[in-house]
Amino acid sequence: MARMIDQIRASKLPSNMMQFAARGALQVPPAENIEILVYLALHNKVFGDLARMTLAGWDEKASRAAAADPQTSREVLDYFIAPDNLRPALLPELLENPSVPEEQLAKLAVSATRETIEVMLKSARIRSLASVLQVLKANPYLRREEAAEIGKLTGEPAVVSPVPIESSKTVPPKPSTAAAAAREAPVHAPEAEDAETGETATDHQVPDEEVTTYFATHADEIHAEGNKPFQPIGGIVELLGSDYFPVTQAAGPAAPDAPAEASAPASEGAAKTQTAPVVQKKPPTPDQPPKRENTLQKINRLDVKGRIQLALKGNKEERSILIRDGTKVVALAVLEAPKIADGEVEKFASQKNVLEAVLRQIPLKRRFMKNYIVVRNLVANPRTPLDLGLGLMKNLLIQDLKNISANKEVSETIRKLALKMYKQKLDAANKK
Repeated sequence: MARMIDQIRASKLPSNMMQFAARGALQVPPAENIEILVYLALHNKVFGDLARMTLAGWDEKASRAAAADPQTSREVLDYFIAPDNLRPALLPELLENPSVPEEQLAKLAVSATRETIEVMLKSARIRSLASVLQVLKANPYLRREEAAEIGKLTGEPAVVSPVPIESSKTVPPKPSTAAAAAREAPVHAPEAEDAETGETATDHQVPDEEVTTYFATHADEIHAEGNKPFQPIGGIVELLGSDYFPVTQAAGPAAPDAPAEASAPASEGAAKTQTAPVVQKKPPTPDQPPKRENTLQKINRLDVKGRIQLALKGNKEERSILIRDGTKVVALAVLEAPKIADGEVEKFASQKNVLEAVLRQIPLKRRFMKNYIVVRNLVANPRTPLDLGLGLMKNLLIQDLKNISANKEVSETIRKLALKMYKQKLDAANKK
């Protein structure tokens, strides 16, 4: 007797039975029910959304059994391990299942959140897979001690600074003031200047009163968020871009997660002193600056208050990342930054990967609403709340109304009203 999943693949079931299948209501074994739901979620345009909702709330015990079973179909395991579908409760079983291929685990490591990283590092299988650990080591959410632990698991040698030997005594080198200052250097070179705003990457000359006032005004919200880590809307892969990870994996993680390299000698005399490194590694020359953490790593180590302060006092690149912070009080702080430029707000108004609260806050700033591009981008953004888009539409020019009426990404209500207003304005123009 053919299995029900085979009949569904062959499109032999009537519509009402397909709906039952998408609700998980067929009288079949739990494992086959899950296989049917995954098939519909991936391949059926009519019942796919319903099947995905059913899977998201499917019985945890049955789901864990399927995730742990090596005989579970590859399609089901790939669906469960995908970052968009991953249920945290199933992760330990999926990581240990030998039928989940290494490439899928590597994909998960690329975009792993803090919680996922902690579970992965506890997995015996993950700790034995050097290829997955190397990818995980490039994850910006990885902590310094975790990077060191991965280094031990993969057998990477520790890098120890050379120790100068003077006669029979071993004296640790004293870093020069210049070298110490270089290690504490900011993320960006001070000469780098933003072409649009004219601000340098280290130009944080915003009065502390601005920060203090924001903290006082939003004290309850900040307290409620506690120490919530940075989690960008849309996920880390979308934030960094597809070109980020191949480069990162090839070059390895940036400092400070990587072990520190040998520092420069304290003086010319010390440079001439004989050294005895435990592990020989060529020390950087005085002209070679130490590795610096990138902007995302800098943001990732900050708590909520630290990210708010950076949102108010930081540069354009930092604001472009923090506007996507899943913590509302941080994302809204970006819009309060004294140095924010109109061009930045124009971009924020068109972004689909920001909180709805950000899009609602933009029209409350009179300065932003004087910019026609901001208004137009808000109306054309499918992420903009319907009531807000309808209220702003009256300000649009006739050509933009025409464009929005044909924009399939926005809601049908917006398109219909845009078309109606376009025809009205066109008739009024023809009568003149």
